[in-house]
Parts: sequence; structure tokens; C-alpha cells
Amino acid sequence: MPKTKDLQAIIGHCKEYGFIFPSSEIYDGLSAVYDYGQYGAQLKKNIRDYWWLSMTQLHENIVGIDAAIFMHPTTWKASGHVDNFSDPMIDNRDSKKRYRVDHLIENHVATLPEDEGNALLTRMDALLAEDDFVGLKNLIDEYHIKCSVSGTANWTDVRQFNLMFRTEFGAVAAEDGADNGVFLRPETAQGIFVNFLNVQKTGRMKIPFGIAQTGKAFRNEIVARQFIFRMREFEQMEMQFFLRPGTQKEWYEKWKAARLAWHLSLGIPAAQYRYHDHAKLAHYADAACDIEYNFPIGFKEVEGIHSRTDFDLRQHQEYSGKKMQYFDNDIDPQTGKPYGNYIPYVVETSIGLDRAFLMVISEAYEEEDLSTEEKKDERVVLKLPAFLAPLKLGIMPLTKKDGLPELARELMHDCMKQFMCFYEEKDSIGKRYRRMDAIGTPFCVTIDHQTKEDQTVTIRYRDSMTQERVPLAAVKDLVAKACAMPFS
Repeated sequence: MPKTKDLQAIIGHCKEYGFIFPSSEIYDGLSAVYDYGQYGAQLKKNIRDYWWLSMTQLHENIVGIDAAIFMHPTTWKASGHVDNFSDPMIDNRDSKKRYRVDHLIENHVATLPEDEGNALLTRMDALLAEDDFVGLKNLIDEYHIKCSVSGTANWTDVRQFNLMFRTEFGAVAAEDGADNGVFLRPETAQGIFVNFLNVQKTGRMKIPFGIAQTGKAFRNEIVARQFIFRMREFEQMEMQFFLRPGTQKEWYEKWKAARLAWHLSLGIPAAQYRYHDHAKLAHYADAACDIEYNFPIGFKEVEGIHSRTDFDLRQHQEYSGKKMQYFDNDIDPQTGKPYGNYIPYVVETSIGLDRAFLMVISEAYEEEDLSTEEKKDERVVLKLPAFLAPLKLGIMPLTKKDGLPELARELMHDCMKQFMCFYEEKDSIGKRYRRMDAIGTPFCVTIDHQTKEDQTVTIRYRDSMTQERVPLAAVKDLVAKACAMPFS
């Protein structure tokens, strides 16, 4: 039976097997910044590609763009990020350590009985919804919540902290004293909104339609923690769906269901997911919920679905002076006339790629006890969906002689144009299998002396560890079919 999954074990596995490394590790790293290794980069790409194809190729009315990270500073004033993109924070006077208030309280909840912890979270959510900073400070004092570093409860008042990274645009300061400050984008959505008319006109898009984008975003988190779950540099996969005002509730429910269906297509059981409606709506939303996954650290957000109304386009229209309207020729059944000009409403789907990566690898990670009465044995395996696995096929000559490596290389060259393969001839077959298990490779093929006689090979299946003889010529098609994306 699989052992209970532990986040620290998953972190160690990711580093040991080339999935994720601490950034700049030779210089002792940089807090909450990570590099994806050779297998992590490929797994991340596979998740991104599956999302992209699911959201664009399978929808005739959704297209993709790639907007710049740098945007005109007024963009963030119009979007509300300059004034509203902040979190309540609190400092401990003794340790000088800064905490995000909700994280501080959530950490304390983990030490309480379930009923008491749930009651505390309910009170916290209500205070956050009212922006009641005095009430939040009183709540921290009431529960005698202490700093993990100093062990004291010597807290400052709660205050807001803007999460955007600011930098200077240009090599030198402006001579006229003008502000050259720009921000690294804290989300990818605004690049879509400012290109709404460009895409609609050049693509001759008809409402309802969507614009999708993947890319890096940056947030100066107060407490970046829990491995890649919360980082300062991360990647988002977002889609903004533009629609007729008055239809947003219907589309909001449709996209909630569609996005959960996408998650389930990853082979993850439905019991591992839940919806969580927002207690406090963002300034732009009239409805919002999260799809939460049961990580090793508990149920946490992996994707958000938001009904953003016409806030973003209306704000950009006001700040830019450019009309962000759409002329709808469809006939309104109530008036018998075209709907005419309006600013579209928007339903957004936004998933964190790094969180999706952590979700997929957490679900796949298993420590299996394979011991028998005669022998103690165990293995660590990543039971990744075959279409997401960074390597699809491990190719292994039984020995380094007798022409077996040449046959193995021939198979490698035949397969590598269609999917990712790995050639391995070092160590025993058993050790090579276990390395492939740890990376999540769904298939391994062994080239042996019988291959020279009858052109068959032994194929091994990762999850069941069963083996069978198959024709050498059938290997490529067998693996390609099993690793195809699960498009319906």
C-alpha cells in the first residue's frame, strides 16, 4: 500500500531526479525562487501544452496571444492594482519578520482541534471581507499567536503591503524628473484586455469569444512558502471569455464545470477536488470561486474562475480615452433590434502552472512497499499520466555487446522524432527500471539476445511492473497511442 504523501519527501525527490532545483543554489539560493531541471521543464511544458491545446485548438472561438511582461504604468492604475493589489501584513517587533495575516492565522489553525480551527477561519474570513485590520489584530492577540522565529507575540498593527515589483524603464533617470517607473506584471490578464480590440478586429471574432495566454507573472509575496505553491516568480495560464452583458452568470457556471472536467481529465479522482466560493469578492468581480486540490498541505487553490463584469475594459476605456466597445449585430428578441454597441462582460479562468505542476507530481508520487517473505524491497514511483510524463520510453540493451546497443539505438532514432525517449545501458536492468520509475517513464523496452532472433522485445509497464514480449516494429505505435493527449 502507498505510504502517506509528505511534501518534504516530494521536494527531495524533485531535486534528486532533476525536476526542480533551488535557484542560484551554489550561492545559497534565493528565497522562494526555483529552477526547473531537465525533467521538470519537460513536465511543465507538457502541462502547458495540454492546457493550451484544450483551450484554443478545441474551441473555434478561443485564440491565444503572447503579450509583453512590461506594460505602460497606467495599465496598472486602470486595473486597480496600484490602489488595491495589496495584502494585510503584520510584523513581529522582536524577530523583524513580516507575515501575511491570513497565513499567520492559518498556520495557527493547524495546531487547533478541527472545530475550533474552523471557527477561527470563519471569523478571519469575515474580518478580511470587511478589511477590518483592527479586528484581525485583536484576533491574533486573542489566540496568543506567536512568531515562529522569536516565539513572542509582540506585534505591530496590521497594515497593507503592495505586491507589485517596481523597476526603472530605461538605462538612465529621466532628465526632466519624470517617473520612469514600471512594474513587472502581477498577472497576465491585463495583456489580454488591452489587446481586446486588436484581436477582435484582426481575428474577426464574434462574441462570445475568448483570448488565452500563458506567461510569467511576479508578486512580491510577504511570505512565499510551501515549495512552488507560492513563489515570487511564477507562471499563469489564463483565458478571458468576452460575452454579452446579462449572460455572465450562465457562462460562469459553464466555465466552472468545463474547468473541473479538464482537471478530471488528468486522471485525478474527483474526491481530490472541491469548489470554494470566495468570501470576499475582488473589486472587479460579481462572482468568484476556486477549484481546490487536496495537496499534501491540505486543500488549496489551484485555479480560479471569476466573473469580472465589464470592469477591466471599462477602466481601460476611461484611462486610455479609447473606446473598448463591441458592435453586436445579433437581434435582441425583446426589442427586435440588434444589441448594438456595448462593453463586453468577461468570465476568467486562471490556473497557476507551477501549482498545477505541484498538483500533478503530488498525485503521482508514491512510495511502494514491494517486500515479500523472502526479500525486502520498495520503490518510489511517479505514476504520471502517460501523456504528461517527461519521458515516454526508456530503451535498454541487456548488455553492452553482441550488437544489442546498435539495435537499441536504431529503435531510439526511430522513436525520438515522435516522443521523448531515454537510452540507458549502465547498471542492471532492475536498477535501470527503478530510475525510470522515479522519473515517471510509463514504458521501458529491453533489447536482448532473443531480439536478434525473432525481432521481439520485452516491454515493461511502469504502474503494474508487468512485462510482455511485443514485436520490435510495434513499439513506436504502441507507446505513441498510449501517450496521446486524452482529447474527446
